[in-house]
Amino acid sequence: MSDSAARLSVMKTYKLYVGGKFPRSESGRVYEVTGSKEKWLANAPLASRKDARDAVVAARKAFGGWSGATAYNRGQILYRIAEMLEGRRDQFAAEVAASEGLSRSKSAAQVDAAVDRWVWYAGWSDKVAQIAGGANPVAGPFFNLSSPEPTGVVAVLAPQESSFLGLVSVLAPVIVMGNTAVLVASEDRPLPALSLAEVLATSDLPGGVVNVLSGRTAEIAAPLAAHQDVNAIDLAGAGEALAKELEIAAADNLKRTLRPSSAPDWAADPGTGRLMPFLETKTVWHPMGM
Repeated sequence: MSDSAARLSVMKTYKLYVGGKFPRSESGRVYEVTGSKEKWLANAPLASRKDARDAVVAARKAFGGWSGATAYNRGQILYRIAEMLEGRRDQFAAEVAASEGLSRSKSAAQVDAAVDRWVWYAGWSDKVAQIAGGANPVAGPFFNLSSPEPTGVVAVLAPQESSFLGLVSVLAPVIVMGNTAVLVASEDRPLPALSLAEVLATSDLPGGVVNVLSGRTAEIAAPLAAHQDVNAIDLAGAGEALAKELEIAAADNLKRTLRPSSAPDWAADPGTGRLMPFLETKTVWHPMGM
């Protein structure tokens, strides 16, 4: 038997990503991730409620620095992430193919679309103020100016079916505007999200801006929806029944909620629909002549 035939592969250990570090779940739990043909792919960490609370703490800690960065700088950082995603294109294509049962050519097309989508959102970083803000006409010797500001900590439930393109489509618009995120990966297809965390960790993105959890969506989402320090929640990865439960929990501290579409087309032109929901409008009055 040749040495190559006798060699055992080094299996990858996937971990959570919280506060710029890669912890295992505090519960020590994992769950099996299988592909479209029920083939075992990996063991993913099964995040707990405690992990969710830790992720919120990390996101809140990172919010001041990230929201205070210039829009141009945030765009540069997101573009750097796109460069790194391009460099790991083959890895993501393999994970998408295994997770979604696609051919290598179709999964590569999905990855290319996701990278392009990330670049597209990066370009909006210093342009949203032009369409979401402006000077308001008022009666009196005043300037009245409105400008968009980030909402705060956003819980993002990644789409269940589209493991990478859908993931990028919900995460990038949240962070490019200056919010920080607690991302709950697709329950059955979490591997691209967990690998994305490795890219984020080695990019210029500050730790805590994005925190990635994997596990049972309903189990993790419930404490995030009820958490008093979470300002908004994107329900893209929640079914209708779960979305209703989370909306009720989110109402306790008046969280902004973005309801899932019944049949989203993640490949369609996204427009600015996901940029605006997690922005606040600050209006300033200033006397003329001063």
